[in-house]
Amino acid sequence: MGKGQRAVQAFRSTEFIEKPRDQEGLVLGGNPFKDAPSTSASLLSKKSTVLSEKSASPAVVPTVSNEVIEAGLKDEPSELESVPTFILVTTYLSFLMLILFAHARDFVGKLVNPEQYVQLREQNGYAPMVSDFESLWTRRLYGRIRDCFNRPITGVAGGRVNLLERVSHDFNTTFEFTGRIRNVLNLASYNYLGFAQSHGPCADKVEEAMREHGITQASSRVEAGRSKLLVETEDMVARFMGTESALIVSMGYATNALNIPSLVSKGCLIISDELNHSSLVSGARLSGAAIRVFRHNNARDLEKQLRHSISQGQPRTHRPWKKIIVVVEGLYSMEGEFCKLPEIIELRRKYGFYLFVDEAHSVGALGKRGRGICDHFNVDPREVDILMGTFTKSFGAAGGYIAGSKALIDYLRLHSHSAVYAEAMSVPVLAQVSSSMRMIMGEDREHALEGQQRLDQLALNSRYFARRLAEMGFMTMGDPGSPVIPLLLFSPAKIPAFSRECLKRNIAVVVVSYPATPIITGRVRFCISASHTREDLDHALEQISDIGDLLMLKFHKDKVQPQHLKAE
Repeated sequence: MGKGQRAVQAFRSTEFIEKPRDQEGLVLGGNPFKDAPSTSASLLSKKSTVLSEKSASPAVVPTVSNEVIEAGLKDEPSELESVPTFILVTTYLSFLMLILFAHARDFVGKLVNPEQYVQLREQNGYAPMVSDFESLWTRRLYGRIRDCFNRPITGVAGGRVNLLERVSHDFNTTFEFTGRIRNVLNLASYNYLGFAQSHGPCADKVEEAMREHGITQASSRVEAGRSKLLVETEDMVARFMGTESALIVSMGYATNALNIPSLVSKGCLIISDELNHSSLVSGARLSGAAIRVFRHNNARDLEKQLRHSISQGQPRTHRPWKKIIVVVEGLYSMEGEFCKLPEIIELRRKYGFYLFVDEAHSVGALGKRGRGICDHFNVDPREVDILMGTFTKSFGAAGGYIAGSKALIDYLRLHSHSAVYAEAMSVPVLAQVSSSMRMIMGEDREHALEGQQRLDQLALNSRYFARRLAEMGFMTMGDPGSPVIPLLLFSPAKIPAFSRECLKRNIAVVVVSYPATPIITGRVRFCISASHTREDLDHALEQISDIGDLLMLKFHKDKVQPQHLKAE
């Protein structure tokens, strides 16, 4: 069998490629990954003439490249636009009224029903664990909308998810299950490439690995947890990221929180973006290093901090810093924005600091080859000293990794608490990571092209969804192509209302408010996946449009409506 014929058969073995698409390249009908064959045995048995005829048809095998995406999708929503003054004033007034009423209820409650506030008062000479003022937000504001968060599910959180229905009869203090299960469209979970599946090639590889290697290593990697599968997966991660070596950690949060203290200590300086994830903040605080913050994604302010820090040195002694490390994220998940990596790289060349990039949300989701923010900006990964990422968002797994030079990784293997004390990653998770990564890299012969198709489909879905929201008049945030699309809600009353209205229409979403975001920019965060079809997105957009009319969220409707009507 010649190379061409083998390529045709490998091409046909990917069921995703055969799905019919519309003129914008979006998959039509059904879950594009639901019926993917676990092996290509049935496809390889077909006659080569039939394979050749079908593969020659351009209608059957559409190819989508990033160049096509850039050329075909021009009308992208801009970054965060200026907020109308009326919206700002009413949002501040709404929060002010909520806080005033909360304090008034506490004041009256302590007089009328003091036994309910015992835990907030001094007892037997001991101060309360939490003061009434510190817990006010949790008790009086968050408690009222608890039904919008932590909703229990069952099964795999794929393009659709099974939600366990629950009700509360005491204003969200407690919940009880009704026994009913609702199948809802999932716009809330990080499943960028659609690898969250209980069937298909990755699930088959996981099952094979468990039969061969068992379930877990039951030890840290420095004792008995270092296995052949772990070493092979780390080598694959290094090749995928374009670095010399990589270290895998069994928990994504710990990848930052436990490795940053191994890199810097007292006498070092961490310059962090003000919107960095809490795991980065925890790691920075645990390290004992000095911490300074620069304005979000502002290279000019970062340079200002660098010049001041280098010229002044350490506090009091003015000695030079032992190390200066700049910490940023590749894709900021609350804002849907990419970090300005090229500008930061230029500053690194100029000032000689170390650069730590958290690619938890960008790896697998950005770039022509899914290699993350470096791939997106065509930056050499060797220009970044420490590349961190997780396997939860794009690979359908768990845990994280640190990628960099061999000297760096060898040092972390001996000094990082995540390697010395934490358990080694379990066999099923390692198998899921390696199988999905091999598919993205095109090294899975039976599904050689499915990985690239998932990358292209995610890019198309993300741009289509964001553009349609902007055309409807919603105020959105983020950069074009981001799989996380925040839609601004502002008013605290509209935050739970939007979530509940979506659930009524069988759509699962995530709403976010203060203190996770600035107080005036409460938002709903849509997480787009390659497993979403055109019908899924259009249905969601139709329902979101109705909710936007109901809650008066289309702040730019007058600006975009004439163009939108003309386009239709």
